[in-house]
Amino acid sequence: MNKIFIIAEAGVNHNGSMETAKRMIDAAADAGADAVKFQTFRADSLVRKDARKAAYQQENGADKQESQYEMLKKLELTEAMHQELMDYCRDKGILFLSTPFDIDSIRMLVDYGMDILKVPSGEITNYPYLREIGRTGRPVILSTGMCCLEEVREAVHILQESGSGEITLLHCNTEYPTPMEDVNLQAMCTLREELHLPAGYSDHTLGIEVPVAAAALGAVVIEKHFTLDRCMEGPDHKASLEPEELKEMVRAVRNIEKALGDGMKRPSPSEMKNRDVARKSIVAKSKIRKGEVFTEENLTAKRPGSGVSPMRWKDVIGLTADRDYAQDEMIEAIF
Repeated sequence: MNKIFIIAEAGVNHNGSMETAKRMIDAAADAGADAVKFQTFRADSLVRKDARKAAYQQENGADKQESQYEMLKKLELTEAMHQELMDYCRDKGILFLSTPFDIDSIRMLVDYGMDILKVPSGEITNYPYLREIGRTGRPVILSTGMCCLEEVREAVHILQESGSGEITLLHCNTEYPTPMEDVNLQAMCTLREELHLPAGYSDHTLGIEVPVAAAALGAVVIEKHFTLDRCMEGPDHKASLEPEELKEMVRAVRNIEKALGDGMKRPSPSEMKNRDVARKSIVAKSKIRKGEVFTEENLTAKRPGSGVSPMRWKDVIGLTADRDYAQDEMIEAIF
């Protein structure tokens, strides 16, 4: 079984601070995540200046009157910051990823050598964006929040037609935090079965239960927002894990990964020592004299299982005892 690819989503929780971003990389690496992911955008290319913020962004921001443009402008990472963060990730032994939100950002990340491109849910209906992603030939991770199946199918077609590498689909819900009744985790399996592509899960619920459940359902990628402190100001902090919680999520996912195994039904090495203790053997129910016939009345099955298996019961019944047997003594049948 392939290892589940765990993405620690830093997003914009760095609040525009390089020091915070680097501390987040430290936390993601310490938690054992495979990658830490940021967001690459230029507010001028992403949003109109009069665009309103989402409800969760309004609730979690200090300035209720601030526009989405004003909020995002403060959260941009410069090209130099990207390069510095990529170098820092390399030093820490964790993969740097970032989600581009416009065509110029796609090209910049490709120029910087980023091998995997992440498409956010909001761009899944953006044809020129998808075409540009596909033309890179890079592997793609495609988030599918707010989508119906046909929208996902169409986006996949555009990516493939444009020349993309392997596509991995992420089921997700874009409400922060996502109510449990809206998770619809089985839709991840539907994506995999209907589109014949690997599928994973990008989580915006509180806690770690749902990502762990996604691992049990066969997710190949799990993405989860995290922050250094949920009390920090910013749009995504409140729906994010803190470092110790991220570490616990990674540990739990890795345990589920081990527990899933290879699907072949066979005794495990750890339980073999218990087989004879727990199973039974054919024994004498009462004293049996040499020459007596073994019957349903003078035989029974008892632990341990180191003798003749009760699955041979029909083979033993009707045979003649070749010696005396005491009560509870294991039968040594000659077949």
